[in-house]
Amino acid sequence: MPRYFLFIWFIIIPTFALFGQGEPHTTSGKALKHYNLGKQYYDFLDYGKAVVELKEAVKIDDGFIEAHLILAEVCVDLKDYPVAINSFKRAVAIDPEFFPNALYNLAHIEHLSGIYNDAKDHYQAFLDQGMGSKKRIILAMKGIKNCEFALRALRNPVPFNPVNLGKNVNSEYDEYWPSLTADEKTLIFTVLITGEMKPDLMGISRQEDFYVSKFEDGSWAKREDLGSPLNTSQNEGAQFLSVDGKYMFFTACNRKEGHGSCDIYFSAKINNQWSVAMNIGTPVNSRYWEAQPCLSADGNILYFISNRPGGKGKMDIWKSSWNDKGYWNNPVNLGDTINTSGNEMSPYVHPDNQTLYFSSDGFPGMGGFDLFRVQKQDDGTWNKVENLGYPINTHGDEIGLIVNAKGDKAYFSSDRLSESGKDIYEFELYKEARPQTVSYMTGKVFDIETGKPLTAKFELIDIKSADVVMEAFSGKDGNFLVCIPTNKDYALNVSKEGFLFFSEHFSLSGIHEVVNPYHRDVPMSPIIPGQKAVLRNIFFEYNSFRLRDESLTELNKLVEFLNLNSGVVMEIGGHTDNIGDEAYNKTLSENRAKAVYEYLIDNQIDEKRLLYKGYGMTQPIDDNSTPEGRTRNRRTEMKVVGKETI
Repeated sequence: MPRYFLFIWFIIIPTFALFGQGEPHTTSGKALKHYNLGKQYYDFLDYGKAVVELKEAVKIDDGFIEAHLILAEVCVDLKDYPVAINSFKRAVAIDPEFFPNALYNLAHIEHLSGIYNDAKDHYQAFLDQGMGSKKRIILAMKGIKNCEFALRALRNPVPFNPVNLGKNVNSEYDEYWPSLTADEKTLIFTVLITGEMKPDLMGISRQEDFYVSKFEDGSWAKREDLGSPLNTSQNEGAQFLSVDGKYMFFTACNRKEGHGSCDIYFSAKINNQWSVAMNIGTPVNSRYWEAQPCLSADGNILYFISNRPGGKGKMDIWKSSWNDKGYWNNPVNLGDTINTSGNEMSPYVHPDNQTLYFSSDGFPGMGGFDLFRVQKQDDGTWNKVENLGYPINTHGDEIGLIVNAKGDKAYFSSDRLSESGKDIYEFELYKEARPQTVSYMTGKVFDIETGKPLTAKFELIDIKSADVVMEAFSGKDGNFLVCIPTNKDYALNVSKEGFLFFSEHFSLSGIHEVVNPYHRDVPMSPIIPGQKAVLRNIFFEYNSFRLRDESLTELNKLVEFLNLNSGVVMEIGGHTDNIGDEAYNKTLSENRAKAVYEYLIDNQIDEKRLLYKGYGMTQPIDDNSTPEGRTRNRRTEMKVVGKETI
């Protein structure tokens, strides 16, 4: 399967119906002979020989309008735009009414070549001619707006200084479609290897496979073939790597288990080995084209492109949500804020879960596909789409951009800066185009009694809204990576059947700049008498035992835990730091423990299963000589004291 199948490279220039069946406009037998040979070669897709013959025809008879027009079309297919422009210009000069669409095609090729002033003039000349179809008229009007946008963008360039990732990543082959983990230590990308492979429809041998490079000692290490079972004798590409590097979604086409031409597949990394890829099935995949997947950082929404019915144009961006029954819901179109009558491609949702980057040829742009950015509003709708500007966007096609978790660096693939084809580059993303900063937490989950690693579920919850911002699982080795967007306060809960849940708090309100990554190991306590865990997200008013509203997320988690573990008898313990009177602190801690106890009873937890006790300042877990230590000592704990006989 050739690359343009997988990545949906559209022929941008509309082909024209070959003008009339009358006699060709030449009196030269030699010119006519070369013209007929050129057409024959063109019909058999031998474009090189077609160009030679057609050039010879117009050399003999420069007034041979049909030869100029077909030469222009062949050169468009070859992307030899300078020759195509000259040929269209000559045809228009000979007779502008012979093939009225020649003016439109000339303007369009000039537009795609970045010759914006000429393109604008020729679009207008086409409209003034008044001989175009309704569809061409609409496209010409759109072309004028695009040229006006491009000319403004050229006058107002954005900061852009791309840096090649180097020979350990890039090669003489095409490298594209970068995917990056949140810690920026693992880069997976697609490589188009040409040579001793099976030929595609153009007669060129191609093979697309995944490669990986690790960031070590300040640079990218020598890339490695990702190997079997992901890489096969068939092509695979347009992949998305989860923020923790444990899951991959990608595109493969025309496989026997497929539902349509191209489908989305899934693989998981288990014990450092990728699993055999599985087709994710319906309703995401259909008999239509599904490709270029991207999973939201919370793991709940899969974005992808499709030309299935119900869209706004040709290729649209769709999304499907993961439900509590363990499968994907029916896909939903992202709507006409994002999708146009043209093509939208390469969706990338940043780990902040609210910023979407994508490519489109439907919005005003520089020509071809441009890169855009749009942010989700608090009500879940999308804000206004913004073009990333020139010179990030050019008159060529820009498809596929990702942004690191910090939000300050972008990665993309381009052939405009290298003689060896497509290479992967990084560049500092200017501030106005950045997403919300995202930090992350890494560590290992283990049984506090045995030290054995555990697979556990992580939930990052916005304390104010109680919304689950992120969901993830630690691997079989216990290791995990969880993204944490800035500018909000979060509760992190880690849970596993048979264990007390682990609670952590991140206070990031008002923080917009880069936050250093966290490393926290997570000791899980088994549900046996004597084991306890700190409830880091239960808060009280200052010097009071009145529960704050931000405590509801953790309190409800505790209610859920007790309902799932019926019969467990739990003590709620209150603790303070050493500031103030000992007797006062003991009373305060007891009243705080009682407030939690009463909340549980009010939520139908049997009081026979509950105790409460205030310990005051008698059981510190950190140094009371520092503000941080005193904060840790002021805490609420849950402790297993027994199990009811049921």
